[in-house]
Amino acid sequence: MTFLQPAMLAALPIIALPIIIHLINQRRFQTIRWAAMMFLLAANRMSRGYARIRQWLILLFRTLAVAGLIMAVSRPLASGWLGLAAGGRADATLILLDRSSSMWQQGQGTALTKLESGKQQLHRSLSLLQSGRWLLVDSAHNKATEIEGADSLLSLPDTSPVSASADIPALLQTAYAYVQANRPSRTEVWICSDLRQNDWNADGGRWQTIRESFQELPQGVRFHLLAYPDADPRNRSIRVTGVRRHENASGAELLLSLKVEQTTGSEETVKIPVQLEIEGARSEITVELSGGAVELKDHAVPIERVQTRGWGRVSIPADSNASDNEFFFVFDRPTPRKTILVSDDPAAVTALQLAAAIGPDPSTPCEAETLGPDQLASVPWETVSLLMWHAPLPTGEMADTIRAFAKRGGQVIFFPPTALSNDGFAGVKWTDWNEAPNAIPISTWTGDQGLLANSQSGAALPVGQLKVQRYCEIEGETTTLASLQNGAPLLARAITDERNIYFCGTTPAAKDSSLATDGVVLYVMLQRAIATGASVLGNTRQLIAGEINPATTEQWQPLSRREDVLSTDYAYQAGVYQAEEKLFAVNRSEAEDRPMVVADAPLAGLFQGLDFDRVDEKAGSSTSLIEEIWRLFLAIMMLALILEAALCIPRRPQPETITAGFPGATRRAAA
Repeated sequence: MTFLQPAMLAALPIIALPIIIHLINQRRFQTIRWAAMMFLLAANRMSRGYARIRQWLILLFRTLAVAGLIMAVSRPLASGWLGLAAGGRADATLILLDRSSSMWQQGQGTALTKLESGKQQLHRSLSLLQSGRWLLVDSAHNKATEIEGADSLLSLPDTSPVSASADIPALLQTAYAYVQANRPSRTEVWICSDLRQNDWNADGGRWQTIRESFQELPQGVRFHLLAYPDADPRNRSIRVTGVRRHENASGAELLLSLKVEQTTGSEETVKIPVQLEIEGARSEITVELSGGAVELKDHAVPIERVQTRGWGRVSIPADSNASDNEFFFVFDRPTPRKTILVSDDPAAVTALQLAAAIGPDPSTPCEAETLGPDQLASVPWETVSLLMWHAPLPTGEMADTIRAFAKRGGQVIFFPPTALSNDGFAGVKWTDWNEAPNAIPISTWTGDQGLLANSQSGAALPVGQLKVQRYCEIEGETTTLASLQNGAPLLARAITDERNIYFCGTTPAAKDSSLATDGVVLYVMLQRAIATGASVLGNTRQLIAGEINPATTEQWQPLSRREDVLSTDYAYQAGVYQAEEKLFAVNRSEAEDRPMVVADAPLAGLFQGLDFDRVDEKAGSSTSLIEEIWRLFLAIMMLALILEAALCIPRRPQPETITAGFPGATRRAAA
């Protein structure tokens, strides 16, 4: 319980006033022994116990009446938040709001989404509390923005839903940066989220740093989590997994691949209409969903031969979540895929060149060229998709050229050379070669995203079948994508804004690993890197909301999007946009379609050692999490006064029977 007027609790000692008055009255009279009175008292001993109990009850109810009045004036609050017992005015209140597409889910039997319910509940609850400053940290912009109060949650554009995923650890890091810089005496942090694993990244390495950072703060910081973990088992999503333009004898067509998923699979076959839109021209097809998902591969959509570039949209009927019912795409003529392989030992990287030169689609030209480090000046970087580097790490002008290539979206993979140097690149460098007496298997790898992600069907790549005899240690700040059984990283990504610089701890040489002999993983890894690098070439790009630099969207013009999207939010909202001759399709990430949430035990572990409480709600609920209960204490006061008055009423005299002293003779008199 907490209080809106905690200063009034200082008057609680007044509840002792009835006791003090009672003690004073006891001392007002002197005891005089009088034989007749002593006789009456002795006769009344049988009823003395009840009288004493009545006196104590009267004293108790008088005390309760005074206490009830004081508590009512203090305006107490009650809630299900167990950690809300400290009370008092917060110096700063930070609201961390998850605006991701999964928060668009509506509650059963209501039009309110999780996000709208969260905003209303926070508004009603926080409006009762006092704070020196109110700050909003939303999942799209991740900046601590000062707001006027909890009322602003219902009207600010920065609280509307977006297509971008949330990054809860990053939001907490922003909150910590604010607390550390401004030093508020007491801080409340309120988190509103649906606990999706993709947004929380509970297995990431940042959580330990976040916990330790908050624990080291001298001032108190309290965390409150308003969670909406329920997922609608009937919700369906649609996603385009591939689109390419193809010319044939009769004209041209789009070969469209798409996937429809349902949160909970069912053996019952359901026919789902899918609407296709190509620059305003609409058609409809029907897919049969049985189980959890259905895929449609290379569905041909006829287009004009002169239509070499354009955009489209696929959609399914409305359900509980509107954000995953449509998907945008753009198309163009296939962009040639060129790979540059730099090595001081060309014979050792033949497998890399071969895997990069053979494309998965015969209609898309692929080329892989091997050069020495001194031949890079002649490379047309504007046509290159992937750079593989098997030589000492670049320095000087060569390093600047590669940084510029990576900044514009090109992919870079470094393989350890035979002769190592002390130079580093992107904060990472090679250290020592290690040779194992027995081949080491790969124990863990990231299968939900990146170069080693599962296939579109959900099957995992055979990464665990690889064996490594020699590997080079990687030193620096990286994100590990695959690890050997001894914990050494096999594939790591440098921590950069573009997230496209990789370090592989071994080579495909037979003496080093089985990457070449078990070539599936190597081929898929390289072709994914090439496809990602090629996506930034040409005049069309498929982008993920939230992974776009907002500065690059200033010149964008919308072609298809939601009507209420602001121009400043193009980087976070799904749609099709145009900038001069370029077309951009922005969509939610694939992870947003996965309904998995963080389990209770791991979630509690994330806040271990911190002042943390949690309450679970459902979409559609708009009740306040906190209620004033001063009326209850007024009722207690009134009831106590009524009972005290009832006990103070004198007992009604009862008639007594007195024996006259001779047989058969009696008379009645008043007591």
